[in-house]
Amino acid sequence: MVIIGAGESGARAAVELRAKGWAGSITLIGNEDQLPYERPPLSKHQLYQDEEPIPTAIVTRQQISDNRIQLISDDPAIKIDPVNHVVELKSGLSVPYERLLLAIGARSRQLNVPGAGAQEILYLRNFADALRLRGRLQPRKHIAIIGGGFIGLEVAASAIAKGCRVTLIEVAPRILMRGVPKEIADEVEQLHRHNGVEFIVGKMIDSVDKTESGYRVVLADGSDVACDVVLAGVGAIPETTLAEDCGLEIENGIKVNEYLVTSDPDIWAAGDCCSFPHPLYGGRRIRLESWRNAQNQGAHAAASMLGSLEPYASVPWFWSDQYDQTLQVAGLTDGTEQIVFRDMGDAGKLYFHLAQDGRLVSVSGIGPEGGLSKNFRFAEMLAEKQAKPDPASLADNAVSLKGLLKNS
Repeated sequence: MVIIGAGESGARAAVELRAKGWAGSITLIGNEDQLPYERPPLSKHQLYQDEEPIPTAIVTRQQISDNRIQLISDDPAIKIDPVNHVVELKSGLSVPYERLLLAIGARSRQLNVPGAGAQEILYLRNFADALRLRGRLQPRKHIAIIGGGFIGLEVAASAIAKGCRVTLIEVAPRILMRGVPKEIADEVEQLHRHNGVEFIVGKMIDSVDKTESGYRVVLADGSDVACDVVLAGVGAIPETTLAEDCGLEIENGIKVNEYLVTSDPDIWAAGDCCSFPHPLYGGRRIRLESWRNAQNQGAHAAASMLGSLEPYASVPWFWSDQYDQTLQVAGLTDGTEQIVFRDMGDAGKLYFHLAQDGRLVSVSGIGPEGGLSKNFRFAEMLAEKQAKPDPASLADNAVSLKGLLKNS
């Protein structure tokens, strides 16, 4: 078994292969000179903690040894030969495979405005990016963040913790346009405003210019933002070059079936790099950029590589920690007909998203991590069951979500 990509999906798949009884060789190929590490901390405490950050390992050296995994670090795969079942690495090494998993993730989308390519605009995708950004987040410095998604907002919270001034620019009508309901997005924006973040929403960017003292982000209406640092968090593009070059089908990422198998029966794909049909949404093909999805698909791909014929059906789940609040979304919120609100007081707020036939298809929430998570998990399980709970009961905080789940 050979796995290209030593991130969340790849590392989880390697360990799961061994846990499920695979006795043959497992080779894990990574681009970076690091053990496989977690990405979520890069935009959070690793940017503002006093201690020098170190990557948070997904698997330790001891676990790699115990599971007899051959880890090849800092040697990217550059070519796949599907006829001869060989992966060629940048160093010239050739790695034969019986079955191959592509867990190659995504890369940062580059800001496409005049001047952006020539300037030192920062992006955040890996540990080296985080160290570079951390070095620029100094007290009283002004950082302009372009993009109001999870990365931009988490960096904004971290920059505030470092004593920076923050202006966040989002060209869309509101922040968190992708996958997060407006009700939660409004709560998040108010949280940031309360902590001092300035917002510019719904304005296009005309250019990014270098000045003697820093940068100038020029907006289409002629206004501008003078700043010391520019970070762009404008989305990600699935890594598909290896797959395209060896003839695999591409459709918003590497195209896989319900078992995560590509158009080549000996090659699988998992995580941010692939799109797949989701049975909870009528077989609609989706691609997710999510920590839990990367975990789950890595483990599921391992089982599939060993012969499992169980379709991948995990409910999409997203989470973000900002200041002392956590945001969670389970399921896809688009296309829902009714939203039911539950105020849980100090434990946070939940929004239930119902389809026309009354099925609970998504839930979103915001609140303190400890209070929100327990209640959210019961709500998520209701969505997993496609339950049809009474809307009045969903809204009533005196009605136990655990009880609703038990009776659904």
